[in-house]
Amino acid sequence: MFQKGEYVTYSNNGICLVQDITTLNISGVDKSRKYYLLKPVFASTSTVYIPVDTAEASLRPAISKEEAQSLIKSIPDIPAIPLTDEKTLEKTYKEYMRSNSCKSWIQLIKTIYLRRENRILKGHKVTALDSRYFSLAETFLYGELAIALDKPKDEVKSYIASCLD
Repeated sequence: MFQKGEYVTYSNNGICLVQDITTLNISGVDKSRKYYLLKPVFASTSTVYIPVDTAEASLRPAISKEEAQSLIKSIPDIPAIPLTDEKTLEKTYKEYMRSNSCKSWIQLIKTIYLRRENRILKGHKVTALDSRYFSLAETFLYGELAIALDKPKDEVKSYIASCLD
């Protein structure tokens, strides 16, 4: 069970702070069922309620500073996603986003980066699908790394680049 004040990663919202563990006083809702009240760190206007008893499927603890540094060092060794079919591209992208894993987000970023470079070389435009999932993966990855490394989110990308040089 997560504790109040802990950072967690929620599969639909990225990095969140467990603001409270509470029951809901809403008609039709079991008054004895406990919920995590989550505040997405980089979307402070929203609030998410997740039932404690089903949270394992969509929540995980945020990575530590040591795990973040190790992950960054391993980026060159993390493979791109082996794509086989353009028709199932979005399904594949969604699966990697839903995995709620920094490594999967890196794989997605790498894959889309390489696809974009290849398309540009061939004189094609970058697809809206690629742009959307690239941005989403970056948002989730950089948000979690920013918390783990205690850095502003907008500095994470350049920090990663400096670590890999």
